[in-house]
Amino acid sequence: MPRPVTRPCTTGDVLRLIREDGVATRADLGRVTGLSRPAVASRVADLIARGLVVERADGPSTGGRPPARLAFNAAGGTVLVANLGQSRGQLAVCDLAGRVLARSDAPPADVTAGKTLPRLLDQWSDLLAGSGIDPASIRGVGLGVPDAVEHVAGRWDRVEVSPPVLERFGVPAHLDNEVNTAALGEHQAHPGVQDLLFVKVSTGIGAGVIAGGAIQRGALGAAGEIGHVPVPAAGDAPCRCGNTGCVEAVAGGTALLARSSAADLPALAAMARAGDPATVALLREAGRRIGEVVATAVNLLNPAVVVLGGDLVGADEPLIAGLREVVYQRSTVLATRSLRIEPSRLGESAGLTGCAAMVLANVLSPEAVDAL
Repeated sequence: MPRPVTRPCTTGDVLRLIREDGVATRADLGRVTGLSRPAVASRVADLIARGLVVERADGPSTGGRPPARLAFNAAGGTVLVANLGQSRGQLAVCDLAGRVLARSDAPPADVTAGKTLPRLLDQWSDLLAGSGIDPASIRGVGLGVPDAVEHVAGRWDRVEVSPPVLERFGVPAHLDNEVNTAALGEHQAHPGVQDLLFVKVSTGIGAGVIAGGAIQRGALGAAGEIGHVPVPAAGDAPCRCGNTGCVEAVAGGTALLARSSAADLPALAAMARAGDPATVALLREAGRRIGEVVATAVNLLNPAVVVLGGDLVGADEPLIAGLREVVYQRSTVLATRSLRIEPSRLGESAGLTGCAAMVLANVLSPEAVDAL
């Protein structure tokens, strides 16, 4: 059912009704908005002229000429997206529905934003040239990075990301932490779910929180950092945060280092898939330790779904089993009554999907469309 419009209805509002609520005729737009026929016609004509809406003469006929059906035009532009992790990255060009048109792997984020951004701009330019996509079609840029960021200000490591993007492509840039972008992507893959907790196990342990259908970033954008949880195992090497016995060390395979000094998460995943008993036991124990924190989050946030993602996707059954064990023990009966704990549905694509969702929510918002 279309959401009511409680203020004078702008062209951006009309696009939202067509794009998100499926209002498909001028007559229906008039009924929903209260606008006159000329006002509706003017707004629709503006959207068609800007390539954001198309019309087709395939509506149901009631005896006369069938009404023209209006539809959002996903081919009316593109967005550039990139999701950069500590160990690897991906970048893509997407249409206005978030579908990937061209994609390539990318190096991980460099040690500073100042070093990463120029390289990333060149990689996007190369991807556009290689795929034959017109740079003039770009309407916005979305970027996920492996650090806490100032989302509203668009600053990463005290560097504003929009100025170099504007200089190169002439469009705004939107920035978030890579775990938040993955959470946004998984939210897209769980239609109808309004409350979701995404937990990423990689070189760190991070979480993204979707509550009431929206990402929750906290006061300064630092929400979701759950990696630093002490565990009872003695002698663990310190993780990057400097704390001995961090969950990051357990999930990263520190206990396995006694047998193989070259162990890392991909190696750990391969050994788990091969059924190595020690590795399976390690991952299950790591899942229990992560579950200690997730159980608290479940009690606090009451998500409908907990999604586990990261570098162990495809070999995460023992990790999820350990996590489920502790969460169902330590969370309230009501909070877990219908709770689902499951692996990522999108895998490595979650971050790109979330970056696209983030930038499209901004560049196609009523305010942004009206500003055109």
